[in-house]
Amino acid sequence: MGENKKNTRDKIIAYATKCFNQEGFGAITIQELANRLEMSRGNLTYYFKTKDDLLEAIVNEMWTRLDEELNKRRTLPSFENLHNTAKVYYRIQKEYSFIFLDQHVLKHELVKGKFREQTKKSIHDNKAALAFAIKLGNLKPEPVPGMYNNIAFITWMMPFYWLNQQIIRGEKTEEDAEKMIWSILLPHFTEKGVSSFIKFFGKEYYESLGESFSVDLDSLISF
Repeated sequence: MGENKKNTRDKIIAYATKCFNQEGFGAITIQELANRLEMSRGNLTYYFKTKDDLLEAIVNEMWTRLDEELNKRRTLPSFENLHNTAKVYYRIQKEYSFIFLDQHVLKHELVKGKFREQTKKSIHDNKAALAFAIKLGNLKPEPVPGMYNNIAFITWMMPFYWLNQQIIRGEKTEEDAEKMIWSILLPHFTEKGVSSFIKFFGKEYYESLGESFSVDLDSLISF
């Protein structure tokens, strides 16, 4: 593909991604995209014959970027990798939000298989991180059978669905998901693990995982 054709193709992908993020994948037709790009429909369909072809290109771009970032972090199973992986998911979700928010897109044949494969990898990596932490003496042995498998699952699920809950609750935050994960894990850390955690993240971060739990029982009952 010539340089000009590649630039045009990349421009279409970038603009379509922006429009789908703002309005939803199902809300915009190929003709509307062509109009907004000031192209003829025929010119646009030269690059992408159908909207599914365009979706496939966007999804492939997203997976390439996600795999590149995550593969950097699979060299060593560690809590530092968990921290970095959460940041990668935040960034990817913002840039391709329509893929994560639209159930029809998530169920699309071009998307669902790859997501299932990626989910298995992520949960496997989380289990490896927990096992590695136990081996290092940073994490206590599993107190109840099934607990660490559940935590490995939650550690995948929370960042993956973080954008959805932000929209439902009307709140936008950057690091709460990660802090919630640490709040689940930290009670299972050994003294050595807590010390290592503080050394990596800092005492201020360790002491700011969220608001202190304080509830007015009367108001809770009335609610």
